[in-house]
Amino acid sequence: MSREMSLEWRVVCEAKKEIPVSMSRHEELLEEFEAYGRTADGVPSLMQHISQRLHEEMARYNWVGFYWMEVSPSEALALGPYVGSFMPTLRIPLDKGLCGAAATSGKTVVVNNVGADPRYLGSDLVKSNIVVPMFVKKRVVAELCIESYFADTFTPPEQKFIESCAALVARCMEKEI
Repeated sequence: MSREMSLEWRVVCEAKKEIPVSMSRHEELLEEFEAYGRTADGVPSLMQHISQRLHEEMARYNWVGFYWMEVSPSEALALGPYVGSFMPTLRIPLDKGLCGAAATSGKTVVVNNVGADPRYLGSDLVKSNIVVPMFVKKRVVAELCIESYFADTFTPPEQKFIESCAALVARCMEKEI
């Protein structure tokens, strides 16, 4: 076999080798959150860690936080761990806002232009909002809420990622009950 042919054969064979596919940033963060969840000192600690890391790592996630379902004389959502650049609403009645809509419908609410949605209660700086309800034993027990200063932040892949983060926390909550 000539040297030229040998090099060509080597290049073809090397091209067929499996090349490890790098994980996406979403996959890396989910893996980190899973690992942290196994050693976290309770759900509030996991929520705080996820809020902090999402705020740090995802440039368009300007406010990241959790709300707990509060069972009192009137059901409402109470502010839990959060990280962000403005003061959030401390308590949200279930009949108010995008958080209330997600809690009562049991479905993710994505609004990529909050100015056009009269249900939005927050800051004028926010352009996009996603709220993901979290379930334990088929009941909404908390929510993950993320707000962005940029319109159209929450694409379908972003929504899937955020829903995965919320599901991870819900699984940890279920273990504590």
